[in-house]
Amino acid sequence: MLVCCDELPKAAVNAIAAPYRAKSQSLIREMFPAATLEPIESSSLAYTSPPKNEVYVGCYEGFTVVAAKEFGIDYPSKLPTKLLAACGGRYVYLQAMRSVVNWFAYAVWENSQLVRSLSLSPDSGILEDFGERLSFEAPCWVGEHPVYESGEEEDYPFVFHPLELGEAALSSQRTARC
Repeated sequence: MLVCCDELPKAAVNAIAAPYRAKSQSLIREMFPAATLEPIESSSLAYTSPPKNEVYVGCYEGFTVVAAKEFGIDYPSKLPTKLLAACGGRYVYLQAMRSVVNWFAYAVWENSQLVRSLSLSPDSGILEDFGERLSFEAPCWVGEHPVYESGEEEDYPFVFHPLELGEAALSSQRTARC
């Protein structure tokens, strides 16, 4: 999913109201101009992994959320610039996770400049690690929440579980388990 906003997302989400349907439809046309678009029933944006032929979007006062398979890419830094430009926000956040392979990726752009990108899974290792780590990552990287308890098998490639780091990214709380 992508979150596009003019201020930090937490402040924008706290003031959530009804989505702007016309703005949502316009944004989808701009992001996916070649697609044949048909409206679907309104739903919750809590489901951020729609089927391949669907895109979920919600434009709200101060922020936009777009969920599409096209955002689940191994190298977030390679997200097409047309998708970033369509967001039009000062901040753009990409987050993608695949539980089947324990893969997590996220990226942050500020004023169209990539400031952080991370993509990793136990099978592939670290695919991408650009920019300064954000504060919510620290407990994970220093091993405050190990995958294994002391004395257990320790052949896992990271000191944390990638999906736990993904949950920490979603909550952006330093106390989130990693």
